[in-house]
Amino acid sequence: MQLIFMGPPGAGKGTQAQLLAALWKIPHISTGDILRACVVAKTPLGLKAQAYMDAGDLVPDQLLMDIVQERMNQPDANAGWILDGFPRTVAQAAFFDTLLCDVSGAGGKSGKDCDIRAVNLDVPDNVLVTRLLSRGRQDDNEETIRRRLQVYREQTEPLIEFYRAREQLVAVDGDRDMELVTAELQQALSGDS
Repeated sequence: MQLIFMGPPGAGKGTQAQLLAALWKIPHISTGDILRACVVAKTPLGLKAQAYMDAGDLVPDQLLMDIVQERMNQPDANAGWILDGFPRTVAQAAFFDTLLCDVSGAGGKSGKDCDIRAVNLDVPDNVLVTRLLSRGRQDDNEETIRRRLQVYREQTEPLIEFYRAREQLVAVDGDRDMELVTAELQQALSGDS
């Protein structure tokens, strides 16, 4: 099971990824959580990332790629994973394809890249703003949230078409009770395990 969870900020990617990762006993890899931990620890990566996050901008590709590559090389990722927050651009998705080939080993045929499913949680903007404001995170004020949604629409939405064209997209309505979304995800993805 190799899943990429997509959707705008506040769509419920992290919540659903945690639930399904626990159910399927695979790691939930959240680049947002990793970045926030780096910020709190004041690591060099965290300090660089914080300036972008505070402005509501995406962290540059190279910083995220380094984080993801390091995490995907850990042994628990060999059995499958749910990736949340990466890729966010088509350039990152192309890098990710290359990374999977590298992770699978140069000599063998793994077919890992064929097993990826991209899950898109679709939620209207007004619902997202309300959800994000209720989280109470320091970087979640209305101006920053609207900026993050604009950046998402400009830079991340093209990924939906990228994965749809590759017949790897699973679209789910995320504007429902959490349990209903989880049940639909389980049903939609059960044939992919």
